[in-house]
Amino acid sequence: MRHMRQLAGADDFAAMAAIGADAYPGTKVVTEEDRLKLQQQLTARDEQPTVSFYGLFDDQQLLGGMQLHDFTMNMFGTMVAAGGVGYVAVDLLHKKEAVAKELLTFFVRRCRERDQPIALLYPFRPDFYKKMGFGYGPKISQYRVWPASLPRGPGKAHVRRLSASDAPLLTACYSRFCAARHGLIGRAERDVLASFGNAENKIIGYENNGQIAGYLIFSFKPNRSDAFLRNDIVVRELVYEHAEALAELLTFLHTQADQIDHIFFSLHDDSFHHLLFDPRNGTDNPIATLYQESNTQGVGIMYRVVNVRALFERLADRDFGGQTCKLKLTINDSFLPENSGELVVHFRNGHATVQGGGDYELAIQLDIAEFSSLLMGVVSFTALQRYSLAAISDASAIGTVNRLFLAEEKPICMTLF
Repeated sequence: MRHMRQLAGADDFAAMAAIGADAYPGTKVVTEEDRLKLQQQLTARDEQPTVSFYGLFDDQQLLGGMQLHDFTMNMFGTMVAAGGVGYVAVDLLHKKEAVAKELLTFFVRRCRERDQPIALLYPFRPDFYKKMGFGYGPKISQYRVWPASLPRGPGKAHVRRLSASDAPLLTACYSRFCAARHGLIGRAERDVLASFGNAENKIIGYENNGQIAGYLIFSFKPNRSDAFLRNDIVVRELVYEHAEALAELLTFLHTQADQIDHIFFSLHDDSFHHLLFDPRNGTDNPIATLYQESNTQGVGIMYRVVNVRALFERLADRDFGGQTCKLKLTINDSFLPENSGELVVHFRNGHATVQGGGDYELAIQLDIAEFSSLLMGVVSFTALQRYSLAAISDASAIGTVNRLFLAEEKPICMTLF
């Protein structure tokens, strides 16, 4: 008989490692030594206080498992409890037997039970998770930049190499950055220390008056197998609290032009090309005849509201566009029926109060995936209505609803899980 439970003990993690090795063949876990190493890695992750592994069993046989995370995430200035899921793996012999569906059903219901009104994941197939109510997050842009195209500021006097002893300063910098940016996930010092544990990482910080106010995590990547002097820089993380910190960090990168061909940035930032001397990425790919390629884009992080009422209550301090109106929401959520239904929210000068029922002036209807993207500020209501992904009772009021949910900045996520 099938049942869900938390993984515990060497046998469970040995079975999870075997399933994960087959589910993710790109990790190249081939030998018994590789499998034992993976088992140790999974066991070590499980020892972290915010991580746990759960599996679906048929009697004593593990059919599939997943890694669950307890996060706090900045939503428009309020730190909200959030659930994350990763390393979803299904035994090859039990594919197409609804194992992943049972795992994800358990996950979203666990989020509700643990008072985590929003869930996050990185999809292996976005369409698969869209059917389960996860909405698309913002696109990430990869910029391939010549170092000389970066602005060279007046200097880099405050830039220095960081080491593991700087972890408390680096953690404080990220925490301030997280508190100021919608979508970022909180980190503990142990998470920051992990960056120093990767020998390939180079970490450069901007320090002033005893504080780290910005940093770069990057690594080198050869771009030609026949010439060891030809290398690129891959920026893994770029954090800055103010323009001065960014300017000095970019100046540092600019000065690498004698040895580095290109610098790769992966950013939730559609405006980044404005600071480049030459925004082209060197591919010379024409787009729509007269446009030149500046970056490539991809979809990744997905969001899912698992408790609509609770999330509005958490966002009591958010200014929903300064709008005043009485709105009835009808949410369709076939995957999590307890999250479906109608909810009346009164907005007064941008602040929301959940009514549950009663009078309203406007009504909108949409599926939970689209609502999740809308509430996160990823997509506008205008766009959803235009694409027939949302309906409204009064078309003349589309602008009002659009302003309710419009975000000054789309969410960013710099945590991989």
